[in-house]
Amino acid sequence: MNRAEKAALQLRAVDVLRMLKETRTYDELAAETGLPAGDLNRYVNGHVLPSADRAREVVAEVGRAALAAELDARIRVDADGYVDNSGVVFDQQLLDLVAPVAAEAFAFDRPDVVLTAATDGITLAASLASFYGTRCAYAKKRKETAVEEFIEARERLESGIELTYYLPASAIDAGESVLVVDDLIRSGETQELLLDIVETADADVAGVFALIAAGDDGIERAREHTDAPVGALVDV
Repeated sequence: MNRAEKAALQLRAVDVLRMLKETRTYDELAAETGLPAGDLNRYVNGHVLPSADRAREVVAEVGRAALAAELDARIRVDADGYVDNSGVVFDQQLLDLVAPVAAEAFAFDRPDVVLTAATDGITLAASLASFYGTRCAYAKKRKETAVEEFIEARERLESGIELTYYLPASAIDAGESVLVVDDLIRSGETQELLLDIVETADADVAGVFALIAAGDDGIERAREHTDAPVGALVDV
C-alpha cells in the first residue's frame, strides 16, 4: 500500500464511522466496532486519523456490514425479479464508501484500469478508479464515431439476441492489470464480454466485482473465466 492509498483508506474509514454515527451514540458505536468511544469521537470530528491497521478493520469488517445493510434497504426487487438499484447507483457519496470496502474485502490487486459496461456501472467504476488512483474505462454497445480502432466482444444470448460491446483499443495496454466491475451481475453475460475484452487486449484480470449479485449464476460464470478474486457486496 503506497502513501496515497493509505491516506485514502484512513479517510474512508472516517467516512464509514461518520455514516454509522448518524444513527448511533458513541457508546453504541464503540460496542459495535470494539474501539474506545473517545477515539471514535476524535475520528468522527476530524481531530485525528485512525492508524492504517485500525482503518482497515473499520472498512473491511464494520464498513462492509454497514454498507450491505444500507444497500439492502435501498434495493427494490419487483414480482418478476427485476432489480431497481437507482437508489444506489445515483448516490456517488455512498459509492465512494463502497470502493475501499470492496478493495479490502476481496483483496484485489491494485489495477491499472477499472473496466465496466455503460451505463449504470460507470459511477461505481469511477469511485473505484478514484480510490486506486487509476484510469476508468467503459465499453459501449455502439462505436464512437471519431475512434478508429476498437476491441470488440460479441456473444449470442439464449434469446437469440446478439450482444456486442466495443472499447477503444487505446483504453487498455497489453500487460496492464484490469479490474472488471459492474453495478449488477445476474447471468454473467456482460462480465464475460468484459473479460473477453481484457483477454483480447492481452491484459491481466485483477478481479471481478459487482455491487449486487442477483443469484449465483453470474458469479459462478465469472469464476469459470478467471482465477482472480470474484465477488459481490450484497446478494438478492
